[in-house]
Amino acid sequence: MIRSVVRGIGSALPRRIMKNTDFEGIVETSDEWIAQRTGIRQRHIAADDETTASLGEAAARAALENAGLTPDDIDLIVLATSTPNNTFPATAVDIQNRLGMRHGFAFDMQAVCSGFVYAVTTADLYIRGGQAKRVLVIGSETFSRILDWNDRSTCVLFGDGAGAIVLEAQQGEGTIGDRGVLAASLRSDGVHKDKLFVDGGPSTTGTVGHLKMEGREVFKHAVGMITDVIEDVFTQTGVTAENLDWFVPHQANKRIIDASAKKLGIAEEKVVVTVNLHGNTSAASVPLALAAAVADGRIKRGDLVMLEAMGGGFTWGAVLLRW
Repeated sequence: MIRSVVRGIGSALPRRIMKNTDFEGIVETSDEWIAQRTGIRQRHIAADDETTASLGEAAARAALENAGLTPDDIDLIVLATSTPNNTFPATAVDIQNRLGMRHGFAFDMQAVCSGFVYAVTTADLYIRGGQAKRVLVIGSETFSRILDWNDRSTCVLFGDGAGAIVLEAQQGEGTIGDRGVLAASLRSDGVHKDKLFVDGGPSTTGTVGHLKMEGREVFKHAVGMITDVIEDVFTQTGVTAENLDWFVPHQANKRIIDASAKKLGIAEEKVVVTVNLHGNTSAASVPLALAAAVADGRIKRGDLVMLEAMGGGFTWGAVLLRW
């Protein structure tokens, strides 16, 4: 059977690093307060000349270089983002143009923090359906543009950045020993819409709006929802927590990451954590963490890796792949 195998990976971060102490002159908070509740120590904030498109392009170029490919080798670009450069056209098309890619097709995917997991699942379906041989999957965000910098409960949590992978169609045996995407599980439930949202949009206010979040409510639902989709993937494949080499969760809050891993029985040493360095970068979160673990040699060819995320909507999902 055809498998969607990761051929290359890359990432990009804005130049500016904003530490927790930098917030002390903006809102009533402290490094200790932020770190204790979230695990975050710093985040990257985009400058005026750094956008979702430019960061996405940089991550895409890094992934292509890592794969030993060029834009001419790509059939499809799927960009996961909640902070597009424009209402339309899709920022994926902008990135396609920046890469000099004059063939194939490109589109954005909006599932907030779950966007990259949704995008990988979508790209896998295009590949297995024979519609594309190689897909560039990108998660890129500039959440700093939609934050209320007077709201200490949200402005300290988020950062900007981008991560990308190249998925390529390769022949597999149809077993869990295959490299590539092995299984996925996606969910959403709009009843939770008002717990994490942006209070603006073209059709309602005609403005971009700012991020609003009921932190306790998000935390309350997160662990159960995350474990739900991961257990579904375990059921689909017969894999257990013990079989995993690495767990790469959405980097929103260290407490949620720890509680999820504990509930699933995933050993602490198998969990990739970058929330301390990046904060919550929404759809860029998972690929940034993945890229960091590949770059430092933790994730190696043949490793069994579980990706998961949960975001506004609520949306949530998990993907199991062999590197």
